Amino acid sequence: MKRLTLFIATILLTLNAGSVSRTDSAGTRFNMDKDFLLVQYDCKTDVDDLHTIAAFRSLTSDPLFSDLHYYAVAGAYGIQDGLYVPPNNLFRLAFGNKWSDAHENAEKAVKEVIKKVKATIKNNGDIWIAEAGQSDFTAKLVSELQNAFPELNTQGRIHVVQHSDWNEKSTSPESLAYVKKNCDYIKIPDGNTVGNGSPGFRDGDYTDWKQDISNEKLANIWQLASDISTNYNGEDNRYNNSAIANGGLDFSDLSEVCWIFGLEVIKDARQFFRLYVK
Repeated sequence: MKRLTLFIATILLTLNAGSVSRTDSAGTRFNMDKDFLLVQYDCKTDVDDLHTIAAFRSLTSDPLFSDLHYYAVAGAYGIQDGLYVPPNNLFRLAFGNKWSDAHENAEKAVKEVIKKVKATIKNNGDIWIAEAGQSDFTAKLVSELQNAFPELNTQGRIHVVQHSDWNEKSTSPESLAYVKKNCDYIKIPDGNTVGNGSPGFRDGDYTDWKQDISNEKLANIWQLASDISTNYNGEDNRYNNSAIANGGLDFSDLSEVCWIFGLEVIKDARQFFRLYVK
């Protein structure tokens, strides 16, 4: 029933957006009844992940996603230079205890994730990974899953969705090659750009977004995401995100989640706020 509901919502969104949805509907990508979503954030060195976390929680606050099985990972970064952006307070506010800290201890985080997805694997569900960062953590995770579940066909049941060329280049070559070989690796258009097949969720001109948030809980999450991103944006030679520096938004990594759910017909940040935040 959830799959049908999500499919209908996608059709309505398509009509509302004035766009044409792709033929592979949300129901054929993600099965809400039995699949599991991992959202993995690098938080190094761009602060855009903080906005992406707030946007993801906004999306999943919609009743349509009330039965969604998901788990978040912080510190899923690769070989890039630059300092980490400490996100733990935001993770706690947004996700409660539904997240692991790979920055603090990657091996422990892998074990925690395996515990979370174990039931899904045993019930023949698929694992979907929204790669809001690099794939080094994913390579560790998939390797351990293969050891823990030798019968698991990772090429058919672990789907990794990536939108960024930079993220791929900042993944260690051996890890990226391993993930591409051992998973269903899906590269989608970059979520920083409008009109390329993915939502364009980077908008430095959308500066009045705070007044468009009516839900108090979401307002608190967005405020904390904004505060942390403002404090660390460009600080100590971290990447300076010009859209966020201008008071706007960048949650471009959410484009992967939108693809997984069949919602890539959302045009931009303003439309996302109108649909899932306002």
